[in-house]
Amino acid sequence: MIDVTQTLLTLSACTGVAGAEQPVAQLVSGMLAPCAQSVFIDPLGSVLATLCEPQSGYPTILLDAHMDEIGMIVTYIDDNGFLKVGSCGGVDRRLLLAQRVTVHGKEPVFGVVAAHSPHLSTGEERKKVPEMDDLLIDIGCSRERAMELVRPGDRVTIESQAFSMQNGRVCAKASDDRAGVAAVLRAAELIKEAAPACGVKALLSVQEETGERGAKAAGFTADCDIALAVDVSFALTSDAPEHKCGKLGEGPMIGIAPTLTKSISDEFIRLAKELKIPYQIEVMAGETSTNADALGVAGKGAKTGLLSIPLRYMHTPVEVTQPQDIEHTARLLAEFVIRMGKQKEGCTHAV
Repeated sequence: MIDVTQTLLTLSACTGVAGAEQPVAQLVSGMLAPCAQSVFIDPLGSVLATLCEPQSGYPTILLDAHMDEIGMIVTYIDDNGFLKVGSCGGVDRRLLLAQRVTVHGKEPVFGVVAAHSPHLSTGEERKKVPEMDDLLIDIGCSRERAMELVRPGDRVTIESQAFSMQNGRVCAKASDDRAGVAAVLRAAELIKEAAPACGVKALLSVQEETGERGAKAAGFTADCDIALAVDVSFALTSDAPEHKCGKLGEGPMIGIAPTLTKSISDEFIRLAKELKIPYQIEVMAGETSTNADALGVAGKGAKTGLLSIPLRYMHTPVEVTQPQDIEHTARLLAEFVIRMGKQKEGCTHAV
């Protein structure tokens, strides 16, 4: 049985900045293999697995979570050996000064984001957030040596050590959306045990943080009738608006939005109540900004649903989740699929 906490820690430790997800793709392919009939990596780098083929008259359901993480990309090496970088995804520039980083070159190269000493900064400079183009990474060597170790296009991640917190919470980088990947892996295990009559595929997609590109491509290949995305959403902190947040430990956030299929959302709610799985509601007035938006309009189109795992400090190196939320998300996802596999044409409660 998959332990979601350990799975999250293993996934978090792996590197997979948007557009360079090969390490995490290889890891995830191996983790999916015991539950799948087939696993392959598509031309963009997404992992697509067939868990079971549909019996006659039953739909095919796709479970999706993105495995890429935000980070930076080396754009230039200056005359003093400092690296200039750009962002891969929504990097918060406020967090970058004086951070320890790893440059993923020919081998891992450690460095720091250069920062003026406060003694050398004016009052106005201390108030400003530097633009990405003004940041430099110091790896401690000359330009000649830097060019031997690093080349433009190499990805950069902030160094962050995962750790356990009080109440079983876990702080780990890239929990957006490795927490969702852990939920899909656990759901795949539960689905395999149940052997439903519907078809089931799992997509661990790339480049979500740079425009949902992996899902846009793989959605055509998957050719599904129903697409269920798993992502993360904002968990309440003392300085956040309560009406826009879920709460850690209170279960998956069931998405309701104009771009999602109402009957799918309704069925998630009905199942959660029946099975006494804790859940929360997340209403979005427009697109969801997740892969659900892309998967719904890929190929012939698909009915879509969204489950989000509450997460604090999104797009930082210290993202915090409650593993029981991941387990409850996996259970709800699996139960939805299993129930659909018991009804011809996927007619469970008019989905």
